Amino acid sequence: MRSHPLSALFILCGPVAAAAQSAQPTPITTTVSYGTLNQNDLAIRVRNEDVEIRFVPLDPKVTRLLANDAFQSLRSLVETRRRSIDSVASKAGVTEPGLALVSFFGLRSETRFDPQTLTVRLRNRALQPLGIIPINARFTTQQLDQREQASAIYLFEEDLPVDDSFSLSYGALVSEDWQTKQSLIDRERARVSARTRAGRPDTTR
Repeated sequence: MRSHPLSALFILCGPVAAAAQSAQPTPITTTVSYGTLNQNDLAIRVRNEDVEIRFVPLDPKVTRLLANDAFQSLRSLVETRRRSIDSVASKAGVTEPGLALVSFFGLRSETRFDPQTLTVRLRNRALQPLGIIPINARFTTQQLDQREQASAIYLFEEDLPVDDSFSLSYGALVSEDWQTKQSLIDRERARVSARTRAGRPDTTR
């Protein structure tokens, strides 16, 4: 497995990066989601006494199952950082990286966290992030106070296996909750397919 120095994983965040992104924004194609799920339906969580981590795959195969507002929010999050994503992927020799939105929540004051420790495990393989694009400046400090949050987009060398089972680990913490979400995802995918054919988004959620 390739080893990535932590300093090489990050792309600049904060006012400088925001200004660069806003100077030449990437157009966002208007699309409509026919789903009804929310982000919590797709989120995998691990936690200990210090920190809780939430991991949301950003694969369109599952984000298109979200209610339209949630889908558009995640789509915008990715597209406004498309240049950074493409730059990290290109340097790693990857054309279509797997993406995930990862958030760390502080449960105690002065909580330290290690972004690179987060690993996706599928069968006998372990996927470590090939790049991390912070969403807020707090992420780069790797420290949180109680009730503080730091988020980033994680890049992996291949698509996440959202149609299969995989586990998430952070140090000794492990979650295999994605497998339990498959029945919900399959049911919603069938409903979305029916709504798409009828051309009628569901607005109940």
